Amino acid sequence: MAGCTEEFGGEADEPPGTATTTSRSTRFGTPAFEDGGAIPKEYTCAGANRSPRLEIGGVTGEAESLAVVVDDPDAPSGVFTHWLLWDVPPDTATIPKDVPTTETVEDLGGAKQGENDFGEIGYRGPCPPKGSDPHTYRFTLYVLERRPRIGAGASRNPLLDELEALALGTEQFTGEFGR
Repeated sequence: MAGCTEEFGGEADEPPGTATTTSRSTRFGTPAFEDGGAIPKEYTCAGANRSPRLEIGGVTGEAESLAVVVDDPDAPSGVFTHWLLWDVPPDTATIPKDVPTTETVEDLGGAKQGENDFGEIGYRGPCPPKGSDPHTYRFTLYVLERRPRIGAGASRNPLLDELEALALGTEQFTGEFGR
């Protein structure tokens, strides 16, 4: 498993982008790119702007919900949000590629999406300023003790306050993109 120590298990059968940071068992990654590697153009503003497939495993039985936040800490104006997704059922093993940009995602058990910093609902891929150094993008999974009490369409700060209060743990991997 990319980015993990031996205590988390073998490397051969894990998806390429998997990284584990705060839990002994939860796994979170993507087959689209390695943890810390280059994000393929398809998942960026220079390509189709699709969300990548995400793979989740080993979530504790105590969890009642999952959430995903994708952001860019290298943005010139401060952390820039690219995706807010929550109320994902805890038994979800895969968040499919190209999640629809709707407030509610029926194929994910009615999961909710919020407003990214482009002012849109759902995923919007990496899009650093042209000519800048590559930016690092964080894909963070929140494992939650209960479902957040926040409606679809929410913005980053109210949602993060709720996620941080409910988090049993987080997992994260990163990717880089420049143009």
